Amino acid sequence: MNKGVLLVNLGSPKSTDPKDVKKYLGEFLMDERVIDVPYIARAILVKGIILNTRPKQSAKAYSKIWWDEGSPLIVLTERLQKKVQERTDLPVEIAMRYGTPSIKEGLQKLHDQGIDEVFLMPLYPQHAMATTETILVLAEALRAEFFPKMKITNVPSFYNREDYSKVLAESIGEHLKELDYEHLLFSYHGVPERHIRKSDVTKMHCKIDGSCCSAGSKAHAFCYRHQCYETTRKVGQYLNLEPGTFSTSFQSRLGFDPWLQPYTDRTIERMGKEGFKKMAIVTPAFVSDCLETLEEIAMEGQEIFHEAGGKEFTTIPCLNDRDDWAQVIANWINEWAIVHSGKAIA
Repeated sequence: MNKGVLLVNLGSPKSTDPKDVKKYLGEFLMDERVIDVPYIARAILVKGIILNTRPKQSAKAYSKIWWDEGSPLIVLTERLQKKVQERTDLPVEIAMRYGTPSIKEGLQKLHDQGIDEVFLMPLYPQHAMATTETILVLAEALRAEFFPKMKITNVPSFYNREDYSKVLAESIGEHLKELDYEHLLFSYHGVPERHIRKSDVTKMHCKIDGSCCSAGSKAHAFCYRHQCYETTRKVGQYLNLEPGTFSTSFQSRLGFDPWLQPYTDRTIERMGKEGFKKMAIVTPAFVSDCLETLEEIAMEGQEIFHEAGGKEFTTIPCLNDRDDWAQVIANWINEWAIVHSGKAIA
């Protein structure tokens, strides 16, 4: 079988025009794994309320971080693709879960090159319904409908792979050694608490009180909260960070239902009010800088910290297109090609 690779990221509006932003938000928020309520309720919320107010606000936010080349997330993913391609003989394409290039377009490009076995890698270190799962579900549906002879090998969450942890820790460490900081905050994208319970394959392990994340369970393979805290722990261990000098929080909540806590914005505010003057923040749920890192954290987070009395606020970049990160991905691809097992890498 002829092998190829599809790297899948979140996605982005085509431009900062409110019409393009509205189209993107509509696709994103109507995903049943993002807002997991019955269709009618979701349509009323998204199409009847959110899309009548949010696009203009979001368009302004995108305008603040947009590059001359286009969307930072798209540009960074393209740069990563190029570097990975330089390190493997297999054809490497990219796709976005929302917007373009779509997953169907990515699979079509591979199909047109005679590829019938695909290494599909969601660019999310931790597993969540609204990230990894929605990519894999859609990809399989598209494969079954349009590419029935194609075989897809899904890459599972890689938060605990040693080579990834090493590259992540070293990327953070490189910035920390140049900083005089008092606290390092690991901010992960938020999800509703109900998503954690829905993803619990045991239907009984997750209690979201901290105790379950440290107790061994097969539920951890799909538990976003556990995987976030484990990512933080592994980086802290690798960098020999002192206890109390780093912590975990969750950003980007929507609606009124309880989401994973502590919330990033409130944590930043609290730290400023408690007298912290210098803090750094890293966003390991994303491998590519995007609206959530460049605007929500680097801009809004900094403003919150300053208003609360803080002085120096440093946002550490995502892995983006680092050479060592591209090499890690290429290694996974090449190992898969050699093993030829048809199963996801361990």
